[in-house]
Amino acid sequence: MNLLLFESNEIKSDGTVSLQDRRSAHIIKILGCKPGDTIRAGVINGPVGTGEILSIRGKGKNAEVVMRFSATDGQPEHPAVDLIIGLVRPIMLKRVLAQVTSLGVGRIFLINGNRVEKSFFNASLLKDENYRPYLVQGLEQAKYTRLPQVAIHKCFKPFIEDFIPTITGDYQRMLVAHPGGSADLKQRLESNIKGRTLFAVGPEGGWVDYEVEKFIEHSFVPVSLGRRVLRTDTAVVALLAQLMLLQGE
Repeated sequence: MNLLLFESNEIKSDGTVSLQDRRSAHIIKILGCKPGDTIRAGVINGPVGTGEILSIRGKGKNAEVVMRFSATDGQPEHPAVDLIIGLVRPIMLKRVLAQVTSLGVGRIFLINGNRVEKSFFNASLLKDENYRPYLVQGLEQAKYTRLPQVAIHKCFKPFIEDFIPTITGDYQRMLVAHPGGSADLKQRLESNIKGRTLFAVGPEGGWVDYEVEKFIEHSFVPVSLGRRVLRTDTAVVALLAQLMLLQGE
């Protein structure tokens, strides 16, 4: 945890925040803080600042940490990358959400596909935003506060034919990752490295030809990561890392 995060509604009228959960345990056991110490803290979807430890009450699991938060930096900008991901197994999705949040994405579209196991959409992880803690973990790692927006689309064809045209104008480029792509990311970007990017990464097993064709019909350009076939959780990290390198971030 490189940045302690809390919700805006956890800040009391006097500017203090009371923590009695894994965050307080981290402050006490991992950071070894005592009253008077300060830590880096931030508000989810809000500013970053410092938290002054005012008191530590109790011991063990019931220990409570009271701190006063002071904002020093403004709200961060929206990341310039959004992701379309063919829905994967819940255990892999947890990793993917944390990793891509750490690297910086603004929106995540979890969609259906021919090789998506339909039962994945019934997973408890997708209900009542149970995936949210994994997004928060990604923010804590990256010392960032802006939480990605997650949208779930259970039907591929309406998503690509009806929804995609409504957001096309938001992006400088739209790319679909596919092993059969004729060029890599560097070749596709050339000197055009600014602006917003929308990546589409397939589920386990990848996109079928029909799905790739539909992406291309709707202005997506195929890109390849090479001859090796990668798992979804590896491919998204590789793509985002390459884009960050090319854009000099």
